[in-house]
Amino acid sequence: MSYRLRLQRKRWRIRAFRKRRELSEVANRTAQIKPGDIVAFTTLRNEKVRLEYFLKYYRRLGVDHFVMVDNASDDGSREYLADQPDVSLWGSAGSYKRSRFGVDWLNWLQWQYGHGHWCLTVDPDEFLVYPFCDTRPIRALTDWLDASSIKSFSAMLLDMYPKGPIDAFPYNSGQDPFEIASWFDSGNYTTMRNHKFGNLWIQGGPRARAFFPDRPERAPALNKIPLVKWHRQYTYVSSTHMLLPRGLNAVYDEWGGEKASGILLHAKFLDTFSQKSAEELERRQHYANSHEYRAYHERLKDNPDLWCKWSERYINWRQLEILGLMSKGNWA
Repeated sequence: MSYRLRLQRKRWRIRAFRKRRELSEVANRTAQIKPGDIVAFTTLRNEKVRLEYFLKYYRRLGVDHFVMVDNASDDGSREYLADQPDVSLWGSAGSYKRSRFGVDWLNWLQWQYGHGHWCLTVDPDEFLVYPFCDTRPIRALTDWLDASSIKSFSAMLLDMYPKGPIDAFPYNSGQDPFEIASWFDSGNYTTMRNHKFGNLWIQGGPRARAFFPDRPERAPALNKIPLVKWHRQYTYVSSTHMLLPRGLNAVYDEWGGEKASGILLHAKFLDTFSQKSAEELERRQHYANSHEYRAYHERLKDNPDLWCKWSERYINWRQLEILGLMSKGNWA
C-alpha cells in the first residue's frame, strides 16, 4: 500500500507539472512573500461579489499573501484581483474538470510558492473558524502547531443558510455573508474512516438532508484539511479532503482524545446560488457530471428554503466546540 501511494503521489506531482502550461500570469507578486508568511491558495470562477469580504476576512486573520487562479471569469473577478496589492493571480481557460477541479493547478503553485510556508487552501465561499479566532490571529495557531510538531490542521465544512428562501435576502459585495446565512444543522452528521488514505469521511448537514434524503451516501464530503505546513513532496489528492503522504490525514486522535480542529463556515447558499448552480449545471465541470448541482436545481426550484425546526443560529466558535463540531484539543 505504501509503495502504491508513493507512486500515486509522484503521478499527481508530474500531472501538476504538466498542467502548469494551462496557467498564464496575470499579476505575479510572489516576490513579496517572505520566509514565515502565511499564504492562501484559491481557485475561482465568477466570484466578484464575494471577493471583497473574502479578502477582508483573511487579511484580518493574518494571511500575508494570496495566490489565486481565475478560471475564465467574465464578471470582473480577474480585473478586481489583479489590482489587489497582496494577490498573485494566474488565469486559465482550461477545463476545471480535467484539472481535477483545480487541484492540479494549485498543486503546481503550492510546489512553486508554498514550500516551507503554512498554506491555507480555501474556496471564496469558505471561511476558517478555529479555536480563539476571535482573539488570536492565525499565526498564533500556526506557531502552536509548529511547536507541537503538527503539520496539518483539519476543519469540517459547515453549510450555512438563511431562515427562509435563500433568494429572499439579497447579498451585496463586501457584506458579511453570515448576516444572512446565519443558520446551520447542529447534528445529522456521519463519520467513517477511509482506510486507503487514513482520513475521516464526513457527510450530512442540510445538503444530505435536503438534496440527498434517499441516498445520503451521495451527499458531498464535509471533511477538509485546509491548513498545511507545505513541502514540495506533498500533494492534494481530492480537493482538500485528503493529501499524500497519508500521514498528513491523521488529524484525529485514535485513542479517544481530541486533536485541535476548526470549522469552515460555508457561505454557499446565498441569493446568488440559483444563478451559479444553473451555470455550473450547464458547464458540467463538476464531479460526477455535476450530479450535485442537478440535485440542487431540482430541490431549489420548488422549495428554496433549507431552514427547519432543528436549525441552530450561529454565535461563535465556542458554540461549535460545545456542539462537538470542532475542538481546541490541548491548545489553551
